[in-house]
Amino acid sequence: MSRDARWKALLELLVERGRLDVEEAAAELEVSAATIRRDFDQLAEQQMLVRTRGGAVVHGVSYELPLRYKTARHASEKQRIAKAVAGLVAPGEAVGLTGGTTTTEVARALAVRSDLASGSPALTIVTNALNIANELAVRPQFKIVVTGGVARPQSYELIGPLADGVLAQITIDVAVLGVVAFDVTHGAAAHDEAEAAINRLLCERAERVIVVADSSKLGQRAFARICAADAVDTLVTDTAAAPDAVRRFEEAGLKVVAV
Repeated sequence: MSRDARWKALLELLVERGRLDVEEAAAELEVSAATIRRDFDQLAEQQMLVRTRGGAVVHGVSYELPLRYKTARHASEKQRIAKAVAGLVAPGEAVGLTGGTTTTEVARALAVRSDLASGSPALTIVTNALNIANELAVRPQFKIVVTGGVARPQSYELIGPLADGVLAQITIDVAVLGVVAFDVTHGAAAHDEAEAAINRLLCERAERVIVVADSSKLGQRAFARICAADAVDTLVTDTAAAPDAVRRFEEAGLKVVAV
């Protein structure tokens, strides 16, 4: 197993469990305890975790795993969600995409739709996510609008007043919103308040709003609120979503698509 693969696996285990012991992690990944100690030390130097005697704990109460380490979490669910969301977009529409692993999958699903292989433009994509813009920029049939702003390394999203200025001048047909938590009472949320502010403005500029969230994010809360649940038109999630959670969203007026 490569170092990058080990680091991804270690961080995912750490976020899931909150704490890892060296021996436990070594057994999980089938490597030596000495290797895990070195990995923990190097990740601690990058402030990705907090080293403890004999192991490590997550870095802070509201820990956010950087995007490059999150791609494998709930991967199949995210791909199904993305395909369903791509089917809700009509040719020629202006589509806003926030950052995140699920919205990145939405971008990829849009890119392979055969009916969007040509057009002038086939879609207009507005995004504050550098990785999404980078992936779609090679598609000449898509018009790519990047908001500008200051790059946030955890999510590759652009934030700040420069992004505000661009979004205030445009309107879009649909905003596809990636979230870290979505609850009927507390709404859609992100870890970072500046990121939430940009995502909120993108939603305000949209005719309709789609939240993409795998079932692990439903009924959860996070630090920075993006918008209220009633500002969302459609929730696309996976079939593992609890029936009670789905019912509450539907009673709040959302269309729920579980795939």
